[in-house]
Amino acid sequence: MGNLTEAQISKNPLSDLISDDVYTLLESKGLINEKSVRDYIIRRKFKELRANKVSASLAIDKLREEYPYLQFDTIRKIVYHIQNK
Repeated sequence: MGNLTEAQISKNPLSDLISDDVYTLLESKGLINEKSVRDYIIRRKFKELRANKVSASLAIDKLREEYPYLQFDTIRKIVYHIQNK
């Protein structure tokens, strides 16, 4: 997986799963859960950072720079799929 540009992510952040046309259609019908898409992007970026030998803690810190409104623990829960019950 290559590095993702912001333009690629903002156009269709699910391009590795669905086509641009399908994404546009789903988005126009209000069927895209933005929080779930954000979490998917965060997990994808985390995996990319880890594949490049970045420590888990540093990878989460880098993601916090991109998503300053999320706390360290929140990103940790996203990347490790930890769910509150």
